[in-house]
Amino acid sequence: MASLQQIVDDFEFLDDWEDRYRYVIELGRTLEPMPDEDKTDLNKVQGCVSQVWLTNTVDRSDPSEPVMHFIGDSDAHIVRGLVAIMLAACSGNTASNIVAFNENALFTRLGLIEHLTPQRANGLRSMVARIKSQSADVLKNTQPS
Repeated sequence: MASLQQIVDDFEFLDDWEDRYRYVIELGRTLEPMPDEDKTDLNKVQGCVSQVWLTNTVDRSDPSEPVMHFIGDSDAHIVRGLVAIMLAACSGNTASNIVAFNENALFTRLGLIEHLTPQRANGLRSMVARIKSQSADVLKNTQPS
């Protein structure tokens, strides 16, 4: 899977939005497969028109800075690519960095929101809200050492 910096660089290189859409779809193809048993109502992101599932694991090897790892999937090609972008931005980061992450700056830099349908933009926001909420929950349950 591409790093967030690689995605940003590639977006800046691609001038045409048709090329960018194709790139987003290609990013979706690089997602780590999500086991079918994880595609449950509990893992489903509410607020998305397409079906989107997210799971997370927490690395607590440094108890003061838990690191979040996410797996996501969608039944729609473009949305799968949006999942890939959000996982590149958040998965592998500390919970505190994810909570502080400025997704609007990223969306603006990539020009995503103005080129997505309102339903997809709302779904993207719902996905970000879920990632941030899960990270905030981990922080609340982290005991200072």
